[in-house]
Amino acid sequence: MERIPVFVLVILYFISIEITCNGHTYINVQSEREALIDFKSGLIDPNNRLSSWKGNNYCYWHEIGCENGTGFVVSIDLRNPYPFPLENEYENQRYMNLSGVISPSLIKLKYLKYLDLSFNSFKPIPIPQFFGSMKNLVYLNLSHCGFIGEIPSNLGNLSNLQYLDFSSDSTYYSDFGYSSDLFIKNIEWMTNLVSLKHLGSNYVNLSMVGSHWVEVLNKLPMLTELHLHGCSLFGSIPTPSFVNLTSLAVIGISFNEFNSTFPEWFLNVSSLVSIDIRANELHGRIPLGLGELPNL
Repeated sequence: MERIPVFVLVILYFISIEITCNGHTYINVQSEREALIDFKSGLIDPNNRLSSWKGNNYCYWHEIGCENGTGFVVSIDLRNPYPFPLENEYENQRYMNLSGVISPSLIKLKYLKYLDLSFNSFKPIPIPQFFGSMKNLVYLNLSHCGFIGEIPSNLGNLSNLQYLDFSSDSTYYSDFGYSSDLFIKNIEWMTNLVSLKHLGSNYVNLSMVGSHWVEVLNKLPMLTELHLHGCSLFGSIPTPSFVNLTSLAVIGISFNEFNSTFPEWFLNVSSLVSIDIRANELHGRIPLGLGELPNL
């Protein structure tokens, strides 16, 4: 029997790993599927939410989005479908929770732009350091996942991020207000998030940041929403040397321990639509100019 030349076998191999997604044929993207399978293998999935994650056509798997024409994975949306359950839905939320280990195989998804793992139960583990290497991410939602420890500063490498939320659950009440086991020591790394529009950090302990938070966030000119409820911030609300938050529409800093007058610099942010500053210890007169903000 005549032997098949080696180069023919190589060609046949690459043909064999062609897969079809969304009606298109994609070549040499087997590593995308393998990365997803590795990621799935580390998860505990009591309700089989990922039961469709089998076979070669990964673009058809539930919660996976692919780029048309290439087959590269661009989105993974594994948000718990019961984030705020009604009284009769708590069992559904619990069984829909994913937990376990988040595999670093996600790094292999070089074109991933959207990742949502919110309202699952990855406790008690820290936010994985390797997220800071996924530089194409535009959207990263890690909120209400039970993470503990320090939020990795290398998230500052994600200069394309427009949406970042690592809000925690309030777990206890300390001398500085509501707090959790998720914290930030130094907030300086956020200055690198030059594309950021939405920052969610509710109930993340920021007590070690001090008053520096305003100057840092003031360097993010595209920021439109800022959520810092229950972050153990205290003292006065600093005034930036120059107000650069010209796009800010929503600011939420309630349930902290601020002890000062109402921040006058808010009046210089004409784009503001909503201010939530309740449950602090503010004193003095509310500025008359607040009512003149055109969008509030």
